[in-house]
Amino acid sequence: MPSPLLDFPALAMVLAGALVAGFTTGFAGFGTALVASGLWFHALPPAMVPPLAVLASVMGQIVGLMTVRRAFDWTRTLPYLIGGALGVPLGVGALAAVSPFLLRVSIGIFLVAYPAHLLLHRRAWQIGTWGGKTADGIVGLGGGFLGGFAGLSGPLPLIWLQLRGGAPDAQRATYQPFNLIVLALAGIGMSVSGQVTSPVLWMALLCLPATLIGAWLGARIYVGVSPQAFHRVILGLLFLSGCILIVQAIAS
Repeated sequence: MPSPLLDFPALAMVLAGALVAGFTTGFAGFGTALVASGLWFHALPPAMVPPLAVLASVMGQIVGLMTVRRAFDWTRTLPYLIGGALGVPLGVGALAAVSPFLLRVSIGIFLVAYPAHLLLHRRAWQIGTWGGKTADGIVGLGGGFLGGFAGLSGPLPLIWLQLRGGAPDAQRATYQPFNLIVLALAGIGMSVSGQVTSPVLWMALLCLPATLIGAWLGARIYVGVSPQAFHRVILGLLFLSGCILIVQAIAS
């Protein structure tokens, strides 16, 4: 079954969302779902947006991973992945039991308050290796839960890794493969539940070129950005993500 027919303004909005989402993923390694859904909800049936955002996220993550492949450390990433794999089905199951409004507003308030504090005070907390791999696994569990519930696998591990400290490449080489695997699992879960329909697949194919171009451009720019500038952009994206979540929750 082909994708739904779109008029030119709707088609332009869909492709613009794919381009911007790909750019965000290529540059920052997260944020595809939130950035794209802000445009896609205006042009597509609401039921199509979550699975389309997951598919686009996976496409963009693969390109972005190439940027930090030399910094991969699977021993550091593994606890997050194990926790994430356990958290995804919990998040999917919670869809039927937890109020999406309360969860989205709660996460949104946190994502607004945390980066706003750091942007205003310009002083990041550092916890070093506190809690070890057990704490990393718990954070991965939380990220997996949020990924299965709302496609929000990235913010929690990202914030935790910033608290851990270290070079941006090393942080990104941990949270980006985590995002890729968690979102791929979420996509499988959505497929099993029937959310990944033929129209969604056709729309994903339509968005693929724009997503890949955006991710390539974002990855190229990431290479030339200083760690300080990258840190501030990440905080800005977290703040924007929180605002979008709150608006979506209130509007739904």
